[in-house]
Amino acid sequence: MNDVALSILPESEADAAAIERLHERTFGPGRYAKTAYRLRETIAHRPEVSFTAHIGTLLVGSVRLSPVRIGDTKALLLGPLTVEPVFRERGVGQALIQRALDEARARGHRLVILVGDEPYYGKCGFRSIAPGLVTMPGPVDPARLLVAELIDGAFAGVSGPVRAEWEAA
Repeated sequence: MNDVALSILPESEADAAAIERLHERTFGPGRYAKTAYRLRETIAHRPEVSFTAHIGTLLVGSVRLSPVRIGDTKALLLGPLTVEPVFRERGVGQALIQRALDEARARGHRLVILVGDEPYYGKCGFRSIAPGLVTMPGPVDPARLLVAELIDGAFAGVSGPVRAEWEAA
């Protein structure tokens, strides 16, 4: 990110409309059909662990974390992560992810899951989950279900369906 001055800031209510427009541009209407998106529709993301990327006053990226449970274990679901296309391949997404994970860890969270590509998210500590160990509430390629332990060993013994954090155990 040497060629531009990037600021990673906590998400604020004032960012909501710009983030929604960014999601529309980068994901299009097909985003509503994705399992992770459908799950996120039932829960509010946590602004205290969600961040935006700015170059000057221009919002160029966003990452959100939402509370879920894997079986009986509390976790966070990362996503959506989005970056304006002209600013991709410059480390914006990685910077957003790292800031969100650092803040989640500082606030006592132990696990973050997502649906994504391991070669990309692995740079921030995500690894694939053994098929069948964790299930999403809809179709997901098992090879794309990833976890990051914010505390060493936090994923040991964790299994079950992913559901909105507020649902009864």
